[in-house]
Amino acid sequence: MTDTLFIYLVVINFIAFLVYGIDKYKAIKKKWRIPESTLIALAVVGGGLGAFLAMKAFRHKTQHVKFTVLVPLSLVLWVVGLMFCLL
Repeated sequence: MTDTLFIYLVVINFIAFLVYGIDKYKAIKKKWRIPESTLIALAVVGGGLGAFLAMKAFRHKTQHVKFTVLVPLSLVLWVVGLMFCLL
């Protein structure tokens, strides 16, 4: 079970990082954007670390309060949940 969870978290965090990067690219090019609800959902379903790192790396969504609160909060909740479940 823990191997599957580890693989899931690696994949979802990679996807979150990639999607945030794509959205930043689209923002620069003034193209159709990825909905904010999708970006937040990626963090909530386990991609909080990837989303957080992408926000810092791409300087994307760092001025939006809901992102600066919900992304780190989702990351903390996942870490606490994992510690609780795996210990």
